[in-house]
Amino acid sequence: MILHPLVPVDGALPGPVLTEIAALYSTNHAFFELSGDFPDPDRITVEQVAAALAGELAHDSAEVLLARSAGRLVGLAATLAQAPAADDPDPWIGLLLIDATAHREGYGRAVATLIEDRFRTAGRAGVRIAVLDNNPTALAFWQSQGYVELRRAKDRELGRDCTVLRKPLEAP
Repeated sequence: MILHPLVPVDGALPGPVLTEIAALYSTNHAFFELSGDFPDPDRITVEQVAAALAGELAHDSAEVLLARSAGRLVGLAATLAQAPAADDPDPWIGLLLIDATAHREGYGRAVATLIEDRFRTAGRAGVRIAVLDNNPTALAFWQSQGYVELRRAKDRELGRDCTVLRKPLEAP
């Protein structure tokens, strides 16, 4: 598995990569039905995905990481190296999206581990994620990866109910 940053070229995302990412998003219509991120989760367009990615990358210290296995895009993660709240010392995983046709094949665990390793190497002590309360499958996944509940909250973007989880990152 290879994890590499999505880098805009002259302020825009490369067309072929954007099309590939939109296809990945489209496989996850069940997640987007829960999240409400797109008006019609069964018809996610390239333009909508471009806008969503631009929104992710607009945050300070944000990074969108593409996960490839055997050359195929199998996942995407959006991270924040610095939390928006000044009193929060941990980086965040804002989104982990795995191709729905490849769920339960270990890609989610592999990508999460690679992200954790990146933050660990950077000397970070822990990592956080907010999981929507209406997504018990995602909550179970993150808890199985060693994340523990810190608190219940509303997400910053849309005010949705979520559970904030944290995983300590011990030195290698």
